[in-house]
Amino acid sequence: MHRTSRPFLIAASAALATTALLGGAALGQSGHNSNAPIDFDAQSIQLDDRANRAILSGGVKITQANMTLTAARVTVTYSGQIIDGSPAATRFDASGGVTVTRPDQKARAQYGVYDINRRVITMLGNVSLTQGGNTVSGGRLTLDLDSGRASIDGSGVGTTRAPDGTVVRSGGRVTGRFTVPKRD
Repeated sequence: MHRTSRPFLIAASAALATTALLGGAALGQSGHNSNAPIDFDAQSIQLDDRANRAILSGGVKITQANMTLTAARVTVTYSGQIIDGSPAATRFDASGGVTVTRPDQKARAQYGVYDINRRVITMLGNVSLTQGGNTVSGGRLTLDLDSGRASIDGSGVGTTRAPDGTVVRSGGRVTGRFTVPKRD
């Protein structure tokens, strides 16, 4: 008979719980309309047409369908194509208190990249993902907007904030807290 080690069982249980938070519940949010127009609001914009990019700064807010990205600064890369009078954006590189909000889900990090062509958002540095009362923290978050799947890993350097607000050195680990249903 094969015996499974206790650390393996704990890790497998944690992986299943994370999948329930990030995969199962997030699946209801799949089908983000990444073809929707993207609106922005910022204190200033600096255009560099030769490099096909624009730099937005000062309380930047970017909205597409039911998703909002906020940051201190965002570099927008565009293809050079003009569609309906606006340049066709291909990528956003955000820094400074990056937050991505979707229905019932909020992700925070130091940096974020929205690759519009791949329909993937990658967030780096002190990442936290909150959905309902559940929170998971780590070094890097990848959010696939087509499938609604999110994954967090412990890569990245630095510290993370525990659910109770204390700062903890992550050491390449994913941490979190799950709520349990109220029982009568």
